[in-house]
Amino acid sequence: MAGKLKITLTKSTIGASPKQRKVVEALGLKKMHHSVELADTPATRGAVNKVSHLLTVEEI
Repeated sequence: MAGKLKITLTKSTIGASPKQRKVVEALGLKKMHHSVELADTPATRGAVNKVSHLLTVEEI
């Protein structure tokens, strides 16, 4: 798990629960199709798993 993840918000958070919106915001994603690169850590993986239906994840 030593590397980076490119995380892209591919679906809207309009229908998501408030907890899911906070997770997306905590990942640093602001708008649709916005991408961030984060370290591949267990905490990041856990957050991605909570909202995986809204995201696209690529390993870098």
